[in-house]
Amino acid sequence: MDFKYSQEINSGFYETFGLDEGIPLRIHKDRHLEVRGALRAQRDWTKHVRNVDDYKGGLGDPFTFICVTVPECLPERLELVSYANEFAFLYDDKMESFDLKKDFEKETTKMLDAFGDGALDRRVNTKSGPEKRLQAQMLSEMMAVDQVRAMTSMKAWAKFVQLASRTRSLPFETLEEYVPSRVIDAGELIWFGTLTFGMALTIPDDEYEMCMEMARPGYAALGLTNDLFSWEKERHDSVEAGLDYVFNAIWVIMKERSATEAEAKRICRSEIKKHVLTFKKIVEETRHNACLSQDLRTYLEAVLYSISGNLVWSIYCPRYREF
Repeated sequence: MDFKYSQEINSGFYETFGLDEGIPLRIHKDRHLEVRGALRAQRDWTKHVRNVDDYKGGLGDPFTFICVTVPECLPERLELVSYANEFAFLYDDKMESFDLKKDFEKETTKMLDAFGDGALDRRVNTKSGPEKRLQAQMLSEMMAVDQVRAMTSMKAWAKFVQLASRTRSLPFETLEEYVPSRVIDAGELIWFGTLTFGMALTIPDDEYEMCMEMARPGYAALGLTNDLFSWEKERHDSVEAGLDYVFNAIWVIMKERSATEAEAKRICRSEIKKHVLTFKKIVEETRHNACLSQDLRTYLEAVLYSISGNLVWSIYCPRYREF
């Protein structure tokens, strides 16, 4: 990958707890664009959905989410990508703040209305919910920048919402059963849309399934990393919602193996390292493979930098540190 918009951070300036397996951390040079997009999303959410109180999203100091997870995002797309990502964080918090036993189905229906069959329709009317209005606004802005990749991204995001709406309905008994669903819930599809739009990548149709398969260990690492560092927040949110389980690998490991919380975290860290090493090998094997398109190879390398970026952001971000 050619690096034009980011710089590598000296590893002595941040902690990884050994989970990065040597993947460098890179950060976008235009942090102000991410901040602008995130704050605009928060203002729009307050205006159209509900007031943002005591909310912690993708912003942080010294690391902001998009700048370290998509370090080679095209600068002219960074604000919009940040806006869309903040929308996802806001929605995630909205879902976790409800008594999900009563309201999960209702709130899921609202998002399916926004990202379902009408995901590519920018028209809204008096019956359109606030989520649909914001989704239509995002789509319009993305289409104005790059119509083809905007459509690809929105289709991927719509499929993600449809699949993810089913992953949290029941607890999982084993980690083996949980991880494939966590890959979906961690957003392999929404991140596919984010990377391809943000970096102007096109994965050929005949390489799409192979691309998703190759990237899957990377998304397993991303999902489990999120579980490890968001565990306290998600446990708190589940208790507040009246649930008797937590959609998190730590909870699954504790139940499956009768493990303590500390033991479950140790096992989770081991699983993260395993998936990171597997994915690193895939990236190295494909980096110079001329039989694969350049955009596919760039995409896989972009996922690799998302792993280190997500890890470091998760360690330092206000979103998880207060719990």
